[in-house]
Amino acid sequence: MKTFPIFEFDRQLIASLPSNGPRYTSYPTADRFHQGFRQPEYVANLDKVLSQDKQPVSLYIHIPFCNTICFYCGCNKVATKDKAKADEYLAYLEKELVLLKPHLHGKHPLAQLHFGGGTPTFLTNHQLERVFQMIGEHFELMDDGEYSIEIDPRKVSRDDVFQLAKLGFNRMSVGIQDFDPKVQKAVNRVQSYEETKTVIDAAREAGFKSVSVDLIYGLPHQSVQSIEPTLQTVLSLNPDRLALYHYAHLPHIFKPQRRIDTEAVPSSEEKLDILQYAVQLLNDKGYVFIGMDHFAKPEDELAIALQEGRLQRNFQGYSTHADCDLIAIGVSSISKVGNTYSQNQRELEDYYAELDNNQLPVMRGFALNEDDVLRREIIQDLMCRFALNFADYQHKLPENQKVEDYFAVELQEFAQLAEKGLLQLNGTQLSVTPKGRFLIRNIAMVMDYYLRHKETTAKYSQTV
Repeated sequence: MKTFPIFEFDRQLIASLPSNGPRYTSYPTADRFHQGFRQPEYVANLDKVLSQDKQPVSLYIHIPFCNTICFYCGCNKVATKDKAKADEYLAYLEKELVLLKPHLHGKHPLAQLHFGGGTPTFLTNHQLERVFQMIGEHFELMDDGEYSIEIDPRKVSRDDVFQLAKLGFNRMSVGIQDFDPKVQKAVNRVQSYEETKTVIDAAREAGFKSVSVDLIYGLPHQSVQSIEPTLQTVLSLNPDRLALYHYAHLPHIFKPQRRIDTEAVPSSEEKLDILQYAVQLLNDKGYVFIGMDHFAKPEDELAIALQEGRLQRNFQGYSTHADCDLIAIGVSSISKVGNTYSQNQRELEDYYAELDNNQLPVMRGFALNEDDVLRREIIQDLMCRFALNFADYQHKLPENQKVEDYFAVELQEFAQLAEKGLLQLNGTQLSVTPKGRFLIRNIAMVMDYYLRHKETTAKYSQTV
């Protein structure tokens, strides 16, 4: 019988710690990227890393378009109903791949593919076929690859789902957020149970290997009483994975949020009430807490990877393939190749302009030094295995440096967190306690050199 680490929701402990911090989909975090890293640095690194052999890679494609704007959303998006704009965008995606081609050094096997947005299903079936044709010209699709897409059920029919499966998609993430009509109206995302069920049922009929659903807590008019029927309805859909994201109300940063009634947004205490109820219910129903916002059935690939110590983390969240080099195309997308990150232009006009000049649209990036690489590995251990032994990293330290000296400040801070009950510390060995698992971002922040030594203007989300 499989056993998984348990978690404990400690309200008093949560309230005693810093409330905001990075999500560590990368380290260093994206707010540390700089404009001294552009196309020349990116292609030089591609040539260095991808010319060695035909190792499998991951591909992320950002589709920025949405038919309507959900008021809570902070994603990089373009609201339109004009499908011709997508045709124009696909032409630029194709040009970006053509410019990348000499630096890919042949067709690499594609271990993982993810379509994000925006709303990727804004694209018509014909447009999606066009994208897959592009992909096939530059990468080798694999029979056992993980190919996923984010779905808005309001715009996808049963036949569309079967077409997605025919193209090669085998995993999907279905946006729900909340089924309460009052909440849906307040955030401009009215979505019925029936259309959501149609998509999920079709995915199972079509042979999708995993269906994940996304929920948000902290939306206007939400309460424990209102979220209960939503969760029960979601559980009746029997998703393989479930993500429960915190809504950060930042109308001064995200313009659509200005259309949300701030008075209707739950207080911090009410949000914690909602979260506590939700995670306890999911636990009671047998879902495994993977980490941070994510839950999965015990037999799901993520749960198995967690149990076997193979879980990884990348820009799309928890993964079983994050160790692959990630090539990202499209506006605002972020690549991870070797020990570098690079992000494309965030505005559509700038993205198009760079490609019109036959330049890869790299806006900024980051080349990691040896200390960055070391800390990235340690943060990965914390986020994905909830334990680490600093002695395992001794051989990666500068000569004549001892772990106890190199990480003296960090070990001292970990000792303070141990006193609070977040972790157990035995010399240089660390394990996260059940009550610390929900606060893993706070624990990982101890290892963040830049958070300690360099200021940032970034507004991090709440850790819980």
